[in-house]
Amino acid sequence: MDTGATEYFLSCYLTPPGPGAVFSVRHDQNVALWEHRDGRVSLRRVWELERVSGQKHHFWPLYTPERAASFLGALLAEEGLRLQDISASWGTPGLPAAQPVPVPKGAEDFPLHSLAHLFSGVLRDTELFRTEQIVGLAIDALPDYVQEQRPNRYWYAGCVSRAGQLEFAPVESPGPLYTAAEALFGLEPGSLMALASACRTTVAFDAERAVKELTFYGGSSTQPWKEAFTLVREIVAETERQLEALPDSALDSALSREDNLRSAAMKVVQRCSELVAIRNVERLLEFGGVRADESYLATSGGYALNCPTNTLLMDRFGFRGLLTPPCANDSGQGIGLGLLGLHGAGLLDHAELRIDGAYYGRDITDLDEALTEFRPWIAEVSDFSPERFAEDVSDAVVAWADGPSELGPRALGHRSLLGDPRSLAVKDLLNDYKRRQWWRPVAPVVLAEHVGEWFASDRDSPYMLEAVQVRPEARERVPAVVHLDGSARHQVLSEQANPLLHRALTAFHAATGVPLLCNTSLNDKGEAIVDTAAETLTLCVRKGLKVAYISGRRIELRPEPVPPTAAPEGPRPRALEYFTGQEADRDALWQSWLDSGYTVEGMFLLARSHGLRAEQELSTPERVNLLAAYRAKVDPSFAGLVDSFVRTHGPGASFVSPSTLTGAFGVINPLRSGR
Repeated sequence: MDTGATEYFLSCYLTPPGPGAVFSVRHDQNVALWEHRDGRVSLRRVWELERVSGQKHHFWPLYTPERAASFLGALLAEEGLRLQDISASWGTPGLPAAQPVPVPKGAEDFPLHSLAHLFSGVLRDTELFRTEQIVGLAIDALPDYVQEQRPNRYWYAGCVSRAGQLEFAPVESPGPLYTAAEALFGLEPGSLMALASACRTTVAFDAERAVKELTFYGGSSTQPWKEAFTLVREIVAETERQLEALPDSALDSALSREDNLRSAAMKVVQRCSELVAIRNVERLLEFGGVRADESYLATSGGYALNCPTNTLLMDRFGFRGLLTPPCANDSGQGIGLGLLGLHGAGLLDHAELRIDGAYYGRDITDLDEALTEFRPWIAEVSDFSPERFAEDVSDAVVAWADGPSELGPRALGHRSLLGDPRSLAVKDLLNDYKRRQWWRPVAPVVLAEHVGEWFASDRDSPYMLEAVQVRPEARERVPAVVHLDGSARHQVLSEQANPLLHRALTAFHAATGVPLLCNTSLNDKGEAIVDTAAETLTLCVRKGLKVAYISGRRIELRPEPVPPTAAPEGPRPRALEYFTGQEADRDALWQSWLDSGYTVEGMFLLARSHGLRAEQELSTPERVNLLAAYRAKVDPSFAGLVDSFVRTHGPGASFVSPSTLTGAFGVINPLRSGR
């Protein structure tokens, strides 16, 4: 019953403070704030920590409860709230007001990590959830075991929801296949997805046969890693064999022989992944006894960012709509954990909730201070003019930062670099600014009123989660955004979702006849997407951009500062102080494990094995150390893994990249060592 009082809740995907923090593997950490008032629940704010700290894929822990509480208090102060105002916190043990995340009835076989992904798509709109049919599947690489009390039977959760009644079923994930390819090629999934369409080089490979007898459920049911690595190695070996027989003239001359190989192999990996996704949907439709054309599809988890697969499923099965969130990867865990908590607490039984957009990040509040700081570089500041914008973006790439930042890893028109899609040179310039491979495609943002005129599908796609065909008659007009296969990963822009950018793009359409712009994220390679006005101007000065639009103001920049002065190193992230200076706390936690009798090798084994940690009778120092000693004898790579673990987690360790962390936990090594 609604009492009229306002309640606030936090859902936190953070590394729990305390001894286990030295085993941290959580990345893309984030915090969501919820408000319950007058029969409505609203998502009030989401803090993606990479935007807060500046560390890409943020994984720095907060080692002590005191520091974690201080950090959360600082975030809440931005919203005029205190920790004392929070009724409950879900998702991270050891935080103030922390409560266990409720497990839905019938979902006991699945990890909370997968269920959080699932709920982040299925439960975004309570009215739709209560009245419609939804087919949901959470497909990522592997679970996060922070909250698990026992090994899970399955890793990946699927469901069918009929008018709010949920039935859960296991699904397979193509995620391990992409992880295996990522480990072998040393490229992130986005680059791998782009590589598949980077050239026309192909090889003959029976993908249907390859995946027919394989299963990728994970958990105690199956272990997908070995099968995924074996299959990807087979694909790469066969690709090498076939390409070795071809002369250079038979390959795409624009790419190196190695990239021809990567592209051909990734086409096969993508096809294998799509086949797994297709049989997932077929099984769920049969399991639920529902028709696709009467249901919505909600994909979530990191693999749900695979645009070609989303479009394939929508086209093949004819779902009514796609409910995948913009933060489908782990950056959406805070939202999913919050939805699990709110659902389990009964707060969504009658209250209304609708997460109907992407703009829930921090707002820009520092424009005046930034204009003062960057005065030597600023030639002119003026009010926004759509017609002037059309001239600017026709002449050069512009920076665009407006309002609360978008959720997830893709630019959606609040922190974007925008350019003219009529010029291939603009694509090259954008990739040069971001120090990306030249073959990386650039996505378009298109006016919703004209999407059907330029693309073969007129489905709403506000979060850049589909790859649809550009109409043949339009491709030559916008070459900067067309992939080699004729597709584009477009964002459909409505006036309601983003009024200011809609006005700007409408003016560009009026001036050029083209209702599209190139749209890529406002950041440099290896950096988080910018969050503030100062960060935006820093990037502009470093890259030599002429014009930035920030919070509705046009800012024209000089090529050289007047008077001459050194370029700014960049604004210090507002919350960086909470993550630095923790060496003493980390080292004390590390030493506490040694003092308890564990060897370093034993600590590494515990870090890798949730099942071992969950079985307290088996995880005594004596038993764990004995197991570690045995592992060292039979596994030649074990010593190297332990050494990497110490370098990334132990005393004297520096904060390193997630790829190094991945190596420390043995994800890369099985492929490269041939195990």
